[in-house]
Amino acid sequence: MHQVSTKRQTAERPVHPFVADLRSTADSAALKALTFSRLRTGACKVHCSSCRLREVCLPVGLTREQLQDVDDGLVTSLRKVPKGAALFHAGTCFDAVFAVWTGSFKTIVTSNQGNVQITGFQMCGDLIGLGGIDTGRHEVAAVALEDSQVCVIPYAGLEILTRKVPALQKHFHRLMSREISTNHQTMLQLGGMHAEERIATFLLDLFDRLRVRGFSSSSMLLRMSREEIGSLLGLKLETVSRVLSKLHTTGVVSVNQRHIEITDMNALHQVLEGGAVRNDI
Repeated sequence: MHQVSTKRQTAERPVHPFVADLRSTADSAALKALTFSRLRTGACKVHCSSCRLREVCLPVGLTREQLQDVDDGLVTSLRKVPKGAALFHAGTCFDAVFAVWTGSFKTIVTSNQGNVQITGFQMCGDLIGLGGIDTGRHEVAAVALEDSQVCVIPYAGLEILTRKVPALQKHFHRLMSREISTNHQTMLQLGGMHAEERIATFLLDLFDRLRVRGFSSSSMLLRMSREEIGSLLGLKLETVSRVLSKLHTTGVVSVNQRHIEITDMNALHQVLEGGAVRNDI
């Protein structure tokens, strides 16, 4: 299989939880221990004005004065969510939205028959819990794909602050509109795309989200399993594995377990136009 030059990537890009961990195991473990030892649930207040994620999160584009209003008017704390634990469950009371600070999540719904459907994957800077605004209860469950931390944003305080800072209100509405648009895009994928096209769309979207956050736009370590990807895209586990293997064999991507690198970006885009062979998929 194609080997990735980890030294070059480390020099060019910062490390992100979705991106391949290019440090030694010892360094990675030490960093995780240091990060989590500094935090206690609900004990650490977050200042948006000094957060590295503010340009992809809720306070994007605010002036210094507006950011100060956010710092003063919004009591935001960090909460740790271990891998596999739920940030909230479907049907529980909605009183806050959550911004992913580190790590990643999946949102899921469960039918009356017990069937589980993944509705999305969230990474740093993404908001979780917006669906609970309407009914006052969360409509999905949010589960950590790895040890993660979220900023807890009380919704009552957010409502007051958005009235005071119109720019914040405008961006918050834009985020809600984007979530609706994303849901529509997912429906389009499920209804009108072949398996290869669904996988290509998923990878391109994921890499684009990483690029916007300043991380590698061509190499990542998937935190979700192939089965979970299939649940989101309406594909069987075997189909997801088969498509990834075919993309690897044809040189479009390099796949090594959960590590994926795009080796031919143009070819991956061409998959969306029916350029890849779909025989036996």
